Amino acid sequence: MKITLRRSVIGRPQNQVDTVKALGLRRIGDSREVSDTPALRGMVRTVQHLLEVEA
Repeated sequence: MKITLRRSVIGRPQNQVDTVKALGLRRIGDSREVSDTPALRGMVRTVQHLLEVEA
């Protein structure tokens, strides 16, 4: 699954900032290929309003 950070984490709660960092995203436009596991799906769901997800 490919995830891309589309919105800034500035002003977001600390748990959302930490989740984006744990997903390996640093700045707007960064993309990563991540495995499709239940743990990663939960992390993506936590910050889905900041990401663009492609299956």
